[in-house]
Amino acid sequence: MSKTLEIKDLHVNVEDKEILKGINLTIKTGEVHAIMGPNGTGKSTLASTIMGHFKYQVTKGTMELDGENLLDMTVDERSRKGIFLAMQYPNEISGVTNSDFIKTAMQARLGSDEHISLFKFIKEMDKAVSDLKMRSDLPHRYLNEGFSGGEKKRNEILQMKMLKPNFAILDEIDSGLDVDALRIVGENINNMRGEDFGALVITHYERLLDYIDVDYVHIMMNGQIVRTGGKELIAKIDALGYDWLKEELGLEDEEFDNRQHVVLGSCARNPKTENK
Repeated sequence: MSKTLEIKDLHVNVEDKEILKGINLTIKTGEVHAIMGPNGTGKSTLASTIMGHFKYQVTKGTMELDGENLLDMTVDERSRKGIFLAMQYPNEISGVTNSDFIKTAMQARLGSDEHISLFKFIKEMDKAVSDLKMRSDLPHRYLNEGFSGGEKKRNEILQMKMLKPNFAILDEIDSGLDVDALRIVGENINNMRGEDFGALVITHYERLLDYIDVDYVHIMMNGQIVRTGGKELIAKIDALGYDWLKEELGLEDEEFDNRQHVVLGSCARNPKTENK
């Protein structure tokens, strides 16, 4: 049975500046959506807000997962409900191996009387590493420490493959990837398609989407989704950029200036206890 992530009239402020200005978006498992748009239009803000970053204040609107209010959930609660964020800027954590990190995250999603089979975990981990063509010693390396930008992004996809979320929010997962890595990452995302998995792929470029079967393409400008279509939108953006749509909508370039840079590194802090 499919699950639904539904966002209605979402308005979000960052440090008293409104970034999202009425986002409407519905994603079902079995679907892959792509969001494209110029820099500074709110794409990463949307990703952070869905995951529950404490700096992003929802001033209006709703976010629901199968009818449950996401806004009442902390980051870890959203994760346990099946939401996953592949971060734009993954952190390095010294002293914690990749295998320990992923195994702990998987265990946290189970009941108190359930335990992960070590044999099954090692088998799945080895296969995921092989699928992504990563180094065989990756399970024993510290999380992202000494990794190249491309390795960090592939490591995010590795975590996604192991955790098997219902909804994956992939924030510019293509940045830092070379041509071969783009193909590998795109194919691994595409191979997860199914009735229990849906994805929101946020990207500036069409090149990653060459390897992913996208169902819907949304263009975001000035904190709103201003156009939705199919893959034909990707081809048009590739050929003409965004100027044609700005002209059509009567938007000026200065409307996109002075946007704040999104920081995702502290996403796991608990907003319910932040001011205590």
